[in-house]
Parts: sequence; C-alpha cells; structure tokens
Amino acid sequence: MKQPKTASSWDAFIPIIVLVSLLGAAVYLYGDSSSSGPNQIALLFATFTAALIGLKNGFTWKTLEEAMIKGITISLGAILILLMVGALIGTWLLSGTVPTLIYYGLQIINPSWFYAASCLICGIVAMSIGSSWTTAATIGVALLGVANGLGLDPVVTAGAVISGAYFGDKLSPLSETTNLAPAVAGSDLFDHIQHMLWTTVPSFVIALIIFIVMGFNADVASDAGKIDAISAILQNNFNINIFMLVPLAILLGLAIKKMPAFPAISIGAVVGAVWALLYQGDLIASQLDDSQGQLVGQFKLIWATFFDGFSVQTGDAKMDDLLSGGGMSSMLTTTWLIMTALMFGAIMEKTGLLEVFVRSILKIAKSTGSLIASTIATCFGTNLVAADQYIAIVVPGRMFKEEYKKRGLQSVNLSRTLEDGGTITSPLIPWNTCGAYMQSVLLINPLDYAVYAFFNLINPLLAIIYGYLGVKVLRLKPKEQE
Repeated sequence: MKQPKTASSWDAFIPIIVLVSLLGAAVYLYGDSSSSGPNQIALLFATFTAALIGLKNGFTWKTLEEAMIKGITISLGAILILLMVGALIGTWLLSGTVPTLIYYGLQIINPSWFYAASCLICGIVAMSIGSSWTTAATIGVALLGVANGLGLDPVVTAGAVISGAYFGDKLSPLSETTNLAPAVAGSDLFDHIQHMLWTTVPSFVIALIIFIVMGFNADVASDAGKIDAISAILQNNFNINIFMLVPLAILLGLAIKKMPAFPAISIGAVVGAVWALLYQGDLIASQLDDSQGQLVGQFKLIWATFFDGFSVQTGDAKMDDLLSGGGMSSMLTTTWLIMTALMFGAIMEKTGLLEVFVRSILKIAKSTGSLIASTIATCFGTNLVAADQYIAIVVPGRMFKEEYKKRGLQSVNLSRTLEDGGTITSPLIPWNTCGAYMQSVLLINPLDYAVYAFFNLINPLLAIIYGYLGVKVLRLKPKEQE
C-alpha cells in the first residue's frame, strides 16, 4: 500500500482560506443567526475541500471517513452533557430555581460592582466544581437575568461570566482540561496548577479591576421602582424562597464529590422537575392541559419541559424572554455545529495539514519567548481550525513536547502554555465546541462577548510577555536533560 504524500504549505492553507472566506460570508449575510446553519455549511464545504486534498495526496476515502467518524465520536460526551444542560435549564426555570437566583441577586447585588461580582462568583463556583460549562449554565444564566433587571449590559455580563468560569475551571484539580494538559506534557498535576498561578492570578486580578472600573462608570438605567416591578413579576408567577435553591446545592455537591458531569447534571434536571411538582403547583396548574386528567397533564408538562423547555407569559415581553427557554431541542443547532466543526478538525489532523503549520512555526521560533508565543498561537489556531479545546491541548502538546525538552525547559512550562493558549481561547470562537455551548446557554454571540472576556484575552498575552522576559520559565536540571 502506497504511503500518502506529505502535505505542502499550499495544501494546508487552501482549506483554511475556504473556511475563513465562507465563515466571513456567513456572518456578513446572516449576522447573529450565522451559527444556526450557515456556519455549519461553511464547515462542511471546508471539510470537503480538505478531504479532496487528502485524496490527492494518496489517502483513501475510507481512511478519511473513519477519521471524521472518530472526530465526531470525541464530541459525543460533550453532546450528551449539552443536551442534558438544555433539560436542566428547562426544569430549573419551571421549578423556580433560576427565578429565585435572579430575585435574590436583584436584592443583594449593587450595580456598581455587579460585573466584578459576577466574575468572582463564577470563578469561585467553577473552581469548586471544575466545570466552566456547568457554571455558565446555572450561575451564569441567573446573573444575566440579574443584569437585565439592573439595566446593565448583558454582553459585558457574559464576558464577566466567561472570565470567571474559565479562571476557576483552569485552576481546579477537578477540571478535565487541567488534568489533560499535564498528562500530555508529562508534568505533575499540582506542579502544573502551582506553575499556572503565575500567569492566571495576575490576569484575573487585572480583569477584576477592569470590571470594577466599568461597573462604577456604567450607565445604569434601572431604579428601585424597576427592580421592585421585576421582583413583583417573579413573585406573582413563581413560588420564591430559599428552598428553590436546593437543586443548585445538590448539583454543586455532586460536582464537588467528583461525580461525572452527565449523571450529575441529569440528577440536577430530575430534581428540578420534582421541585416544580412540589413547589410550583399554581404555575403548573396555569399551564396544564387537563383534557386527559390532571395527573396525565402534569406528566406531559414535565416531560415537555425536558425536551422542549419552559415558556411563561407574565404580561411583560422582556421578562417572558428571560424566564422562558431550555429543553434538549434548544441544543440541537449547537450539536450540529460541534459535529461539523470536529469533522473538519479531524480531516485536517489526519491528512497532516495541521502539522504543516507547526513545522513552519518551529523554523522561526528561535528563542524561548518565541517558542512559548508559537505554542499559544498554535493552540489558538487549533481552536479555530479543529474547533475543540481538547484537540487544541493534545495536538500542540504532542508536537511541541520534544522541542521543549530539547531546549532544556521543564514540562510544566509546556502544560501551562497549553492551558494559556488552548483552554482559555476556546470560548471566544463561535464554531468551537466551547463557544457554541456558551452561546447556546447565555444566548449571546461569542464574537460579541469576546471583547469583554478580559481574563481570556489578558492571560495568553501575559504568558507571552513572561516567555520573552524569562519570568517563571523553569529550566531542566542537568540530570533531567539526560
């Protein structure tokens, strides 16, 4: 059997040019709705282009097809979580859990420090449970509701939520990416976390300061009367009390106990449904189709909440939008986007087109600073092309591992850089699995909130500065180089 030819630089650039051109056209023609189909078509055409180049270079269609199937398989765990998060949002809206979080948030959070508080709260929760996704889908959704109530910018709030969620996720020993990066680079988990503190904590502090300044200078349109009106709508439509937060407490407890995300979120969704039946009887009665009997009607309503979300009519259109949503069906467009993105990434990796970029980068990365900058750029580029943060950690990690060792650099430098470039930038890209997920739960385009995700923007830049200045770049001892 003939060996496939090594891809050329032009081979590698052609699918990227096709992808960037089509994605740009999708945004120009369809605007914010580009992720609802146009981006997926762009990814499919780019995948087809990369496959044609693979066939030209001697790969068989069967090999390419197996690579695409394997690429989609990587995403199945994330897709299961994504679908169950949709169900959880639906049942937590019906149970009053999210409305209660919004209600208490309006009572206790001052608009002047709301952005910073949102960032800090999400950071603490994500560090506790090790999941930026769960944090955004629960605390993040509620904070966006509070922002609307306070008359604050929901896009800035989304940036604060993303900043906090990824700060906490990055430093949590419970996080999958925090375990993956040292495993790929060959470093110890806790050495890795300790080494990350040098770039992560200063970046987070700078982000908090920016959010504090923005909060004090925000043009707050709300007043006590508006907050009272929103609180009244919440109380009139939902049973609001501290017990409505039990589903959240259970979910956070399961996550802290290291239960895997899918069963933990599934239990959270089921508890939300039970809580709705126990505490939201009046709300359920107002939505009930009791033509087949009350019990059957309740069962149908709860069932529909899992797959199609929850909808409420409060008499206020903005509050209706805020308090309605969720359901597995709301995640299907995102699932489609993730599958097409990973098909493209799998073809690019299998045909060696990704490796072409790394070979080109290593030719110009002469200094330690340029090597670290190149690693971060490669991680970001892989997030753009392969559309998944796990691939953006694993592929550059495999490719740069020997180069770091050859240059006498400890493996924690690589593992930290993989997170600074791979984990952190993933939610800023609309077609990346993380960006697509965040858009599906926060309902804000990553291209909009990316400008305000200050932690995610500052962290990679600070890591590059450290690399060029030689700050906390650890060298191998002579014995370790043998």
